[in-house]
Amino acid sequence: MKSRLLTLVFAMFTAFAFASDYPIINPKPQSIKMNEGAIDKPSKVRILASKKADKQSISLLESLFETSDNKKDFTILIGKKGDKEVRKYSKLIPNHPEGYWLSVEADKIIIAGYDYRGTYYGVQTLKQLINADQLALCQISDYPNISARGVVEGFYGEPWSFENRMSQINFYGDNKLNTYIYGPKDDPYHRSPHWRDPYPTKEAEEIKKYVEAANSNHVDFVWAIHPGMDIKWNTEDRDAMMNKLSLMYDLGIRAFAVFFDDISGEQVNADKQAELLNYIDDNFVKPKKDVLPLILCPTEYNKSWSNIEKGYLPTLGEKLNPSIHIMWTGDRVISDIDVEGLEWINKHIKRNAYIWWNFPVSDYVRDHMLLGPSYGLDTKADGMMSGFMSNPMEHAEASKIAIYGVADYSWNIADYKSMEAWERALKQVMPNNYEALRTFAIHNSDLGPNGHGYRRDESWEFKDTANKYITAISNNQESDKATADVRKEFSDMLFSASILQNSKENLPLIEEVSPWLKQFRLISEAGLASTYLQDALNNDDKSKFTSLYNHIKDIKQEMFDNSNIYNLNPYQPGVKTATLVVEPLIDSTLVLMANRYESMYNEKLESLTDYNPHTMYSNINQIKDQPVRFFRKNISISPLLEVVKVPANGYFGIALAEELQVTNTKVNIGTEGIPEWAAIEYSTDGDIWTEYEGKTNDKGDWTAGKTDDKVKYIRLVNKSDKEQECYLRAFETRVN
Repeated sequence: MKSRLLTLVFAMFTAFAFASDYPIINPKPQSIKMNEGAIDKPSKVRILASKKADKQSISLLESLFETSDNKKDFTILIGKKGDKEVRKYSKLIPNHPEGYWLSVEADKIIIAGYDYRGTYYGVQTLKQLINADQLALCQISDYPNISARGVVEGFYGEPWSFENRMSQINFYGDNKLNTYIYGPKDDPYHRSPHWRDPYPTKEAEEIKKYVEAANSNHVDFVWAIHPGMDIKWNTEDRDAMMNKLSLMYDLGIRAFAVFFDDISGEQVNADKQAELLNYIDDNFVKPKKDVLPLILCPTEYNKSWSNIEKGYLPTLGEKLNPSIHIMWTGDRVISDIDVEGLEWINKHIKRNAYIWWNFPVSDYVRDHMLLGPSYGLDTKADGMMSGFMSNPMEHAEASKIAIYGVADYSWNIADYKSMEAWERALKQVMPNNYEALRTFAIHNSDLGPNGHGYRRDESWEFKDTANKYITAISNNQESDKATADVRKEFSDMLFSASILQNSKENLPLIEEVSPWLKQFRLISEAGLASTYLQDALNNDDKSKFTSLYNHIKDIKQEMFDNSNIYNLNPYQPGVKTATLVVEPLIDSTLVLMANRYESMYNEKLESLTDYNPHTMYSNINQIKDQPVRFFRKNISISPLLEVVKVPANGYFGIALAEELQVTNTKVNIGTEGIPEWAAIEYSTDGDIWTEYEGKTNDKGDWTAGKTDDKVKYIRLVNKSDKEQECYLRAFETRVN
């Protein structure tokens, strides 16, 4: 069956075609005038530059051409404002830091920057203009809308590798991003327990290399420290902080951030945080002269967690030195960015927000791959942000698709078009197999159900086709067009998976998405097979139907096995693909066809659809939408990375589909055990509760055995009369 379906796919598939005659420039320039015609790329060029010219700009320029001292060769004039080589063009240079003016003429090229970085960006644009050894005649006047643009490696999970970071930094230079904030949550020398300690030799040497690469790409390497888990507000820890920053300065770092996100307890003190940051600013940053302004990630870093009446954000706004940036994720932890939200936060912190945009980060949906466009960014927000950082996935290469869009948005806000940027990003990441990657990315964009309630569009070009197909077969009607369109989509998906799995292009990307490609190929094959079930029934071909149904069953089993082999992280293990439109389409088709089969032949078929009857049980808005997973009698709540605020009589747990015998339960809320304010209880009706007796191990896991009775609810409840804080590291139960 498999070989026959694959043959069908190749027969039906329309060959991918992609080309572009127009040079792709990212980020999109503020102003570009394309003149008629083009010139051949000069075989040799004479570069006229000041002796004080930016070394990185000259080096990049020399990599694009063969250079010569012959006055008869094509001339490139390059420099920053004030240099004699470009003084004639001073009035054409945008009066904006990092701006540049670039002119490609028949007999010369002029690259004139406002400053060194602007000059470098002019060369980067020239690099993108070279297309098939041709140079379009044009004039470009360009500058960024946001001062600091880039990436914060601030996710939970496996930090990027040395190779990942070096590749990322080069990518930032290519796309005019100027900031990389190093702050991976799982680096123990950035965070507890070793934020006070120096890095080991190997890691220190790697950081020095990152800084060198960043300098070569005109990227500010910002090292972030996260002391908030255990800092003491005393002189000893303040001195430890200063010592650690000095050690990092000695490694070449000239930009720093202090993170107080996702913490609780005494460390959440705006006065103390402001006092510490001001001390660092006054006694370290300013005296050094060559260190950029400090960046603070506050504890209340989004509107939904902010309590203005208690004064945390207003205190920071009033007391923090004006030069210190304050990071902000938006109205929620995971949020779009809009003018209204920016006006709200800027008013309270008395400065423009420094955006930490939590996209395409997937540390709360690690079973999904997020390859869709960077949208949800307000194009009327120019002048309202001091910085814009994307928090990416642990999959560094795959994250470049979204980061490319962030580069475009933060450079030229008003002219940002997310879909255009996304298409260009795919072509840059994988130019030779762009269409295959596009098909895969369209169906791997949504996050699935999650506690933050943040969703993305997925399979947007296929949704209408899928709906028409389901409507037709639901009414037991024939629709040759709908069926043909669905088959073509599944065929294209299957062929795309095959192309990418066998591609030698961008191997780091293929390696990252490999588990998802395996699932994508399988779900495509299952989908294609499911479209032939109706044909078999219409022809009263019971044997063919059974063969197809069993084939899909085998595919489903293989997908299930893959999810228990790959991506086995402790938070959201497994591999999910095409879950918003494609998977429901296949499951709906299987249910409809199985019902028709049973009606025709009076035989019951085994269900092939996934179903989880157990749900989250909570009265806490922050957590009530957390997904619940069901796997081989184990029921678990998806862990939450942020602090959970549990009000008096607040609770969270699991509602079973029916009364069942619970054989064991494990709970971990980030404390040494279950604190006095909390109790773990079970109930059959949700009214009468019995305290669940258990014990705690040295990892903080509270465990208990079989319940006395069959139960329907298990929960952790706050018995006190005050709000309490904890984490949701684990809440798991096993049933018979």
